[in-house]
Amino acid sequence: MRTIFVTGTAGFIGFHLAKELLSAGFQVVGFDGMTDYYDVALKRRRHQLLLQDANFSAVEGMLEDRDLLLRTAQDAAPEVIVHLAAQAGVRYSLENPRSYIESNIVGTFNLMEVARQIGIGHLLMASTSSVYGANTEMPFTETQATDTPLTLYAATKKANEHMAHSYAHLWNIPTTMFRFFTVYGPWGRPDLALFKFVKAVIAGEAIDVYNNGDMARDFTYVGDLVRSIRLLIDAPPAKAGDPATIPAWDSRSAAAPFRVVNIGNGECVPLMRFIDEIEKAVGMNIRKTRLPMQQGDVPATWANTDQLFQLTGYRPNTPIATGIAEFVRWYRGYYL
Repeated sequence: MRTIFVTGTAGFIGFHLAKELLSAGFQVVGFDGMTDYYDVALKRRRHQLLLQDANFSAVEGMLEDRDLLLRTAQDAAPEVIVHLAAQAGVRYSLENPRSYIESNIVGTFNLMEVARQIGIGHLLMASTSSVYGANTEMPFTETQATDTPLTLYAATKKANEHMAHSYAHLWNIPTTMFRFFTVYGPWGRPDLALFKFVKAVIAGEAIDVYNNGDMARDFTYVGDLVRSIRLLIDAPPAKAGDPATIPAWDSRSAAAPFRVVNIGNGECVPLMRFIDEIEKAVGMNIRKTRLPMQQGDVPATWANTDQLFQLTGYRPNTPIATGIAEFVRWYRGYYL
């Protein structure tokens, strides 16, 4: 049985990925710090559900604890590492920037050192669509320059991409970085828009709509996202070679076995349409407080997913109406 070491398994995406991998017959060893950025009880409940499967085990610890991280990985002896643990949240990086340096820079460095020391077949790590920053040419493609991050969160993730490229080159570690686009779905984080909107409307409260609603996002259903990761596990980038042999659609580096891959739904959805779908799913009208654009935010995101399709034969495609309905069903069952 193949073993995969996954960081962040008590988190939103890590929980769903662990479920996907377990259902596919993998053994999953999780590692999570259970930080209090949001409700720890929700994180613990996710782990409780995963622990019902005999092929799942987990260790609680911080990425900054390099000795524990290394011991856990050595004991697991995985052939693949998927690194999802991070200090998340675009807006929180304005309030507590140091936590992003400690978790996303120092913690990710520790994880890469673990990958180097134990020797693995494929290292996969989470980046973000936020690295596209001030770019305006859409849909975003992986070969675009990403030199204009607008938040420290985005900057730390771009730094992770550079760090990973250097390790892939120096130590010949096949490495895939995924750029996630606005992930949503059941068991989602309380700081995400869908969670906040549904919670507010059910409580009869108004929601904050920034930039007067003139925003759009590529909303990606979490089930589609983890399916994409599962397929990318078996598509490690090849060693560096002649640039002329790399297809135009492929972002693979000519200097290292390294690639970045967008994972998005491939659709730019206006925010007001997203809110309309929430109203339909909840069956209630939403009162809106219209506000100016938040600092560090961007008006739109939109993923080109051609490379993902070329590598895996798969494209995320869950309609937002379906994904939102699944979230509302979970929210009502869990909280009400």
